[in-house]
Amino acid sequence: MIVRLRGAAIGSVVAAAVATTSVVAQTTGSILIAAGHRFFGSVSHDLAMIVEKAVRQWGSPNGYVLGEEASGAFVGGLRYGDGKLYTRDAGDLRVFWQGPSIGFDAGADGARTMMLIYNLPQVGAIFDRFGGINGSAYLIGGFSMTALTANNIVVVPIRSGIGLRLGANLGYLKFTRESHMEPVLIAASAVAL
Repeated sequence: MIVRLRGAAIGSVVAAAVATTSVVAQTTGSILIAAGHRFFGSVSHDLAMIVEKAVRQWGSPNGYVLGEEASGAFVGGLRYGDGKLYTRDAGDLRVFWQGPSIGFDAGADGARTMMLIYNLPQVGAIFDRFGGINGSAYLIGGFSMTALTANNIVVVPIRSGIGLRLGANLGYLKFTRESHMEPVLIAASAVAL
């Protein structure tokens, strides 16, 4: 079982984000906020509010992914991303994700993404399909958070996106060890036509 996250605790924003949780959760929250600050940059207040909500709802994660992704949709959509899964006891691992969606959704966006991972029994368990409902409203840029589940594992993507996107959809993310950009290239070709 993966128990703790890897990284240096340097963020002071976490005191508010995890004030009602245990000391272990505060340390984990500090690591998450610090990683988020380094990754997302100057949008720290919004990031702290979203991480606070995730920690309050699901507790302390036992892994997290930092990466980037692109997505587009017109009723049906596609999402592609890559990043690194960080854990303390099981090491770090490069991961890729992609997935379709369908719903009342239109637009395109690019995002820096932090995914909090809960109940991950071992690193290989991330390579699965995680389904859920997603909603986005970006006019130039914004933050979003959603929750995806599979086999009692919860993945909470927190996105800081740039683009134009509005809608709600049902979809999944599939994590893989290798890049599978074919769906993104097909979608880009279709949009270009």
